[in-house]
Amino acid sequence: MSEQLKTFVPCPCCPPPTAAKGVILWLRTNLFSGWFNSALTVLALLLLARVVPPLVNWALIHAVWSGGPEMCTNSGACWAFIADKARVMLIGTYPQDLAWRPLAAAILFAGVIAATVSGRCKKRFLAGVWPVVLVAILWLIGGGLGLAEVDQSMWGGLMLSLGLAAVGIIFSVPFGILLALGRQSRMVGISSVCIGFIELVRGVPLITILFMASVMMPLFLPVNLQINNLLRVQVGIILFSSAYIAEVVRGGLQAVPSGQLDAAKALGLSKWMITLFVVLPQALRYVLPALIGRCIALFKDTSLVIIVGLLDFLGMAKAASQDQHWLGHDVEGYVFCAVVYWCICFGMSRYGRSLEKRGPQTNR
Repeated sequence: MSEQLKTFVPCPCCPPPTAAKGVILWLRTNLFSGWFNSALTVLALLLLARVVPPLVNWALIHAVWSGGPEMCTNSGACWAFIADKARVMLIGTYPQDLAWRPLAAAILFAGVIAATVSGRCKKRFLAGVWPVVLVAILWLIGGGLGLAEVDQSMWGGLMLSLGLAAVGIIFSVPFGILLALGRQSRMVGISSVCIGFIELVRGVPLITILFMASVMMPLFLPVNLQINNLLRVQVGIILFSSAYIAEVVRGGLQAVPSGQLDAAKALGLSKWMITLFVVLPQALRYVLPALIGRCIALFKDTSLVIIVGLLDFLGMAKAASQDQHWLGHDVEGYVFCAVVYWCICFGMSRYGRSLEKRGPQTNR
């Protein structure tokens, strides 16, 4: 018996069935898991077969990519309109001979974004670089200190949308955190002020805030104090976004287990150290998806500034389509704006996902 066990060789494991792995398993699990899902899949495929070919013909095959308005006579998309109006849609009516300044500002902005997204730079370094880069961008675009000044009424396009969103996010996130902490405070005065501000701002639409900032705010300022419309609108966007971010952060603060506070107190940490090093890191990690969602919503909400006379990316696309030489090509402009908005929002979403998977940071 022992000799038979010594000579026994187990058979190699058989591979799994073809239907239990790979593409076939994914199709059976996600698209054909039952008769109802199978019917929905077939209907979706029929709808795609009906919609996609005409869309591809319009956007790619029969499209006109270069030339003037006289070339856009067929049934395809006229992407020559986008090529002709690209400068206006990107930087608005900024002087053409000074277009190098928005380009240099865009390079600086892209560089600091890349350094932030890569995760290889220390937090202290980024905290010092971001304010410097914002001041440099404002100096390049606005002028002064050796550069010719450009009035803010000439700012527009994607440059304006990104500027409003970037400044709004940078200022509204810390302000929203302070509001959330103030609302959780045991001091009645601070708590009442924060609650009143949050509920007041969240109770009105953004358009109302923009109108108040653009039209009503100058009435309450001294006669000799003049603040341009862009700055007033930016302040309104920051205040509006801060109220919503405060509620998001408050949810994270309530999710921190009370045992964490007791352990921190047992170690002898002061209240501000507990809040800064124990509570806030955990709370922000809990609400990171919602926080990224609010930042994406803030970027898309910048399109509402057209109501108060600022031509952002979408507003410049609409204004460009009203050129008498390019009438009837507004669809191409809106499609181009939709693609750009989607790319930026998708990039912000993927960055949020990477932060969720990255885990606690060790670089300071």
